[in-house]
Amino acid sequence: MKEKAVVDDLPFFSVIVCTYNRAHIIHRALDSLLNQTWEDWECIIINDDSTDNTEKVMASYLKKDGFRYINHSHCGCAMSKNAGMKAARGRYITFLDSDDEYDPEHLDVRKKYLKQEPVIDLLYSDVTVIGDSYVPDKNDPSKKIAIADCTVGGTFVIKRDTLHADDLFEDIYSDDSTFLQRFISSGRKVKKISSPTYIYHRDSPDSMCSSV
Repeated sequence: MKEKAVVDDLPFFSVIVCTYNRAHIIHRALDSLLNQTWEDWECIIINDDSTDNTEKVMASYLKKDGFRYINHSHCGCAMSKNAGMKAARGRYITFLDSDDEYDPEHLDVRKKYLKQEPVIDLLYSDVTVIGDSYVPDKNDPSKKIAIADCTVGGTFVIKRDTLHADDLFEDIYSDDSTFLQRFISSGRKVKKISSPTYIYHRDSPDSMCSSV
């Protein structure tokens, strides 16, 4: 059964979906969001100046409640995520890569953790991997590292009112682990949970990461 809290005009989650030339596959991510059992969210789609028909694909989603759309000059994934965080209105900010998807319970599971432990500033988790479960190590691309040992930023759930002005993703390999390390170093409350409801698709060999 789907559930939606009505507390104020601000959504519980802001889900940031960054995309570039994934018109052929982004529907999988957005449909998985529409199928969430917890419905108190907004979705901010950041189009990084795609050259395919992404904008046309988005048209049907933008007719639905809760979807917002930003197109900006081609700046890369990190800058797109930063733009999404700046635009977010939700109590918590989270992410969904445009070639990944959520299990239907994904947001509901995280909502329950956050309500049980409201002191948490950043929550993250394991993922379910579809495809190759190893990626090149950013520190030595000749070596492979298990995604299970990586930080996957799509799983981040960040309390918006604890964000600092310098809490930005950087345009570097493994920007997710760098962001997490800075967050931990700042003394804020971070928790990892074992709930692999983020479905991470490894359909292309263009990812690098490092363990944290």
